[in-house]
Amino acid sequence: MGMTARATVALAVAAGGVALAVWVGTVRAQSPASAPASGATAAAPVIATVPGMPPVLDARNLYSEIAVGKVLPALQGDLERVYVPNLQSDDVYVIDPATMKVVDRYKVGDSPQHIVPSWDLRTLWVTNNAERRTDGSLTPIDPRTGKPGKAIMVDDPYNMYFTPDGKSAIVVAEARRRLDFRDPQSMAMQYSIDAPGCPGINHADFSIDGRFAIFTCEFSGTLVKIDLQQRKVLGYLKLQMPANRFKSPGRIQPGKVWEPGETEICRVTKGMPQDIRIGPDGKRFYVADMAADGVHVIDGDAFQQIGFVATGIGSHGLYPSRDGRQMYVINRGSHDIHGPKNGGGGVAVMDFATEQVVARWGIPGGGSPDMGNLTADGKYLWLGGRYDHVAYRFDTATGAVAQVKVGVEPHGLTVWPQPGRYSLGHTGNLR
Repeated sequence: MGMTARATVALAVAAGGVALAVWVGTVRAQSPASAPASGATAAAPVIATVPGMPPVLDARNLYSEIAVGKVLPALQGDLERVYVPNLQSDDVYVIDPATMKVVDRYKVGDSPQHIVPSWDLRTLWVTNNAERRTDGSLTPIDPRTGKPGKAIMVDDPYNMYFTPDGKSAIVVAEARRRLDFRDPQSMAMQYSIDAPGCPGINHADFSIDGRFAIFTCEFSGTLVKIDLQQRKVLGYLKLQMPANRFKSPGRIQPGKVWEPGETEICRVTKGMPQDIRIGPDGKRFYVADMAADGVHVIDGDAFQQIGFVATGIGSHGLYPSRDGRQMYVINRGSHDIHGPKNGGGGVAVMDFATEQVVARWGIPGGGSPDMGNLTADGKYLWLGGRYDHVAYRFDTATGAVAQVKVGVEPHGLTVWPQPGRYSLGHTGNLR
């Protein structure tokens, strides 16, 4: 199954406690996020990480190790593939990106949501959460062969992450409002953390030092902060909606230049937060919100909302560029959980330093891009076409789109192999 012992890593001493704060500001960021420092005399800070977590090699860019050319030697024999879980057809399609052809497909458990690289990068886990049922499972895929192994029965695995020290898999039991910490290989239960104030708990990212994680609560428009050392909920934060959001553009005609369109007064009082990613300097978190049409900017340590960036209709997935300077914001094209085919979806490219959108890529004829990841060389961004039953490949230099037909309702696909030392989960949150 490709599951090996956890790699030996350098140890560091954990930093101090976490302060909480409530909403006190406006939705305009107070200052732009920091880019990697310039000038030879700038001294890089040293991050004291939790014991067992690999050290932060560049505190000004925590994405330094997912750069082009940094695929680990242990992954050199892995197949170059795109793995697509199809929520409604209960299968995984395997695409050879070199030929743009589906080269394999196989049945997995009920309602496969995401394909998650393990902490040690040796297994790809399919999270089959069996919506509205109790027979959820995890299907391991060996990245050397691209073939699945025997599924492990696990309750409600909507999504999955890994603690930064690699000692636990975090199964996100969305319907249970619970985080189940399990052995990262056998998936035997270790302990759980209940988050009763977080209906629809689903996506997460981790502080630069590994002390805490912030999870999104899709159905209450809030975030929950988890102390990973003390194993407890630190607090909840209600997201503030912007004054305006985009109108739905409806069907986009082939050949039309894609723009987000006109705005209207936002009469929605509760957000629908989806993916969340930390900025390169570790100070700010960015939260995609399908109901707000953009990303909320969060001070992670203070747990306070400090800004908002409008990106497009139905903001959903977040992926940093290989150099850590930009973030690809995936806009699904609909405010609804079950949106239309050929919708107004696209990608907005946000500059981390200025927190401004610098490019927008549409899909000729319309589409519904969802979750995915970049190729190892950063040249392409692959995304599942949630309501159009295709996988999209965006050229990151031009925004041009190619498509491959897959199963019914593709969701959180992953691209393999990936550069990085270890995986924190989801569709490939590597550092």
